[in-house]
Amino acid sequence: MTFELTQLYVDHIQELIEKEDSAAIRSEMENLFPADITSLLYELETESAKFLISQLNLETGAAILADMDRGERREFLKAFTSEEISKFVNLFDSDDAVDLLNEQPIRVREEVIALLEDREQARFILDLLHYDEDVAGGLMQKELVKANVNWNVNQCIEELRQQAEDVEKVYAVYVVDDFGKLLGILSLKKIVLAHKNSKIESLYDKDVIFVETYRPAEEVAELMRRYDLDALPVVNVQGKLLGRITIDDIVDVITDQASSDTLAMAGITGDVEEDDSIWQQTRARLPWLLVGMMGGILAAKFISFFEGDLKIIPAMAAFIPIIGSTGGNVGIQTSSIILQGLADKTGLDTTLGQRLIRMFAVAFINGLIISAIVFGFNMLIGNEMQLALVVSTALMSVVFLASFMGTLTPILLEKIGINPAVASGPFITTANDLIGYGVYFGLAHLLLKL
Repeated sequence: MTFELTQLYVDHIQELIEKEDSAAIRSEMENLFPADITSLLYELETESAKFLISQLNLETGAAILADMDRGERREFLKAFTSEEISKFVNLFDSDDAVDLLNEQPIRVREEVIALLEDREQARFILDLLHYDEDVAGGLMQKELVKANVNWNVNQCIEELRQQAEDVEKVYAVYVVDDFGKLLGILSLKKIVLAHKNSKIESLYDKDVIFVETYRPAEEVAELMRRYDLDALPVVNVQGKLLGRITIDDIVDVITDQASSDTLAMAGITGDVEEDDSIWQQTRARLPWLLVGMMGGILAAKFISFFEGDLKIIPAMAAFIPIIGSTGGNVGIQTSSIILQGLADKTGLDTTLGQRLIRMFAVAFINGLIISAIVFGFNMLIGNEMQLALVVSTALMSVVFLASFMGTLTPILLEKIGINPAVASGPFITTANDLIGYGVYFGLAHLLLKL
């Protein structure tokens, strides 16, 4: 049954916390998954949330902290001592532990590492701390299961039993040589079916997909998506096995990337959420709003140059919104498709020429249909033939130009190292407004001889 968080339930839990009814709280929490409890904690004051988590066993508490949003967790852990934090970190995978510690002040980070009971965990954390979080080394966890190529299956199983105690999920066994260099991968199925005296050397798969520590997170995500991997081994430049990246960490990367692109397309810079401060939200939204405003001012000034034309043929004013909205919509649609293509790194790259040819073909069909509808509408309401031709021709031209802009802008931005998603928001909309009005009034001058 899916848990539904309601205000009534939050008030009920708050009442139990105020009464310090530990037995009732534990009884309520037994029916919830850690992710459900995390959602509940977000609705409680810090002290109440701390009291609730203190009533749970350490394993559940660690799972809750690992699941929390980073910003919320950073604020929440300010209420905890370094010793209290270290008890949870002892139960974390090394990659999750590093993520949590990187959110803390340096003093707290060092105190927590010093207080860890599991000294191997402390060593793993120290190994990972020097990697940036957006590369493979920053995503990997040190916990994994490996076997020496010279062992037999019986030795491998015994070692597997010992190593797997510290590994939450075992997807496969990595095969290494005497120097720790990654040689291949061995599936659990092969281990189970093989004779106990069979040599690992004769069983493992040499075609293993791996990634170096310095590879960007986006590249790691693409590798795991393309080859449908649950885990990906990480090596250093000498090929020595250092750790692995699991699918749950990559899901976070993909989610963050998609969220960032969505915000960029809407003209919002930076990582901002609904519950962030008013100043943070304002700062994230204002830059592109100013761009849009400046574009609007330019468009208004541009239209003012043609006031005389509008006085001669007032009906032209009625079609200004159609010109602007059509250009903006076509530009956003086109750039969204181009962005999708740029994000998909599989297969052969599509050349700029191929993209433009396809874009012009689609633009021609769409423009023809839109122009025909508007031409028919003009005839239906009794406008002059010449005006109908101007509006229809302008729309056809705007569809072509907006498609061209929507295709070219993201590609150019990617070439110069700027996130191409920003091209799909106010930038293209504003640019297409100006281009569309220029085409509209230019054609009116040419065809109507104003």
